[in-house]
Amino acid sequence: MNDRRVLYVTAFLRAVATGMIGVLLGFYLADAHLEARAIGVIVAAGLAGAAVGTVVVTAAADRFGRRRALVALAVLSGAGGLALLFTHQPWAIALAAFVGMVNGMGRDRGAALVMEQAVLPNAVTDRERTFAFAAYNIAQDVGHALGGLMATTPRWIQSLGGPSAPASFGLHGALVVYATLSLLPALLYFMLSSAAEAARAKEAPPPLTPGTRAILWKISSLFALDGLGGGFLTAALLSYFFHERFGVGVEVVGPLFFGARVANAVSHLGAAWLARRIGLVNTMVFTHIPSSLLLVTVAFAPSFPVAAVLFLLREGFVEMDVPTRQSYVMAVVRPEERTRASGITAIVRLGAWAAAPTLAGFLMQGFSLMTPLVVGAAMKITYDILLWRSFRNLKPPEERGEAQVA
Repeated sequence: MNDRRVLYVTAFLRAVATGMIGVLLGFYLADAHLEARAIGVIVAAGLAGAAVGTVVVTAAADRFGRRRALVALAVLSGAGGLALLFTHQPWAIALAAFVGMVNGMGRDRGAALVMEQAVLPNAVTDRERTFAFAAYNIAQDVGHALGGLMATTPRWIQSLGGPSAPASFGLHGALVVYATLSLLPALLYFMLSSAAEAARAKEAPPPLTPGTRAILWKISSLFALDGLGGGFLTAALLSYFFHERFGVGVEVVGPLFFGARVANAVSHLGAAWLARRIGLVNTMVFTHIPSSLLLVTVAFAPSFPVAAVLFLLREGFVEMDVPTRQSYVMAVVRPEERTRASGITAIVRLGAWAAAPTLAGFLMQGFSLMTPLVVGAAMKITYDILLWRSFRNLKPPEERGEAQVA
């Protein structure tokens, strides 16, 4: 199995785990009788752990060894999932979420993703790069979809325990499944070839060029705004919104998120096709704005069926900027700068994501369940407008007629 296929499989497995915990975390914490404010803090703690992990791998993974770093991240993720089983106090749950980088976003955007994004472009030409990222993201979204569907496993596990099993039995069993899925990529990372390592792994990386520093400063500032908006819209908080607003359970919300991730997966192929025709930046912006407008309609939907349809329509657009964004960042920096570029842009997004859920929890409890949806959508639209104005004239090689051909 070559490196490209290994990365597709590990991305799939990690995404199954992430999609599963993204839906289940809100229900698990609600079953523990925690308020919206505490749930927001715990979701934020998991994202903060992912941000810290991303900082570490960005700074040290190329010298420490990319394969060893990926194994360590997988082990920590599995350990964090298991730790949730043995904690009951909110502060202890938050600590377990932090150490295990428990991702309440419902989408895999952690430190392992940073490393894999730095490796993937080396295996393809410039013209193949966006489609390679699209395929990578499809593997993720198929995993996210399956993970959303597997969020219904507490009901099945509960039935195995018999009528005398406590209500938490099914949720605890599902956490064991999550921890196992999080650990499995560690085995596959040993199959990566030496080509996955940085070319100058024993040396300190060369300084970023002034041009790259300028690009990363500007684009990271915009990604922070987008990440802050996204932090209001984690899968855990959206699951909590559907549960509290419409009274639906995990047996309904799980399949809804399965459908959402299928829509995400299909949209990634559309994004790669569209980017070849209108460009990466235009594809990022002109598909993202409609998704934010649809999100506002979800907030005001009069019933769950209407909200579900609008939510699925939104999911058909919201992820089209992901492979195009990843491809764009990797294209406008030098090959030896890709790990740091991937890491820096991921860190700011994760940091913003980590800051937002706590505030979203307070807004849900203090104002209205729909408030985070409206605020998050407004931030994302602002980001799209600023991104287009700032980067519409900075083209990747394939759009300048300088693409690598073999």
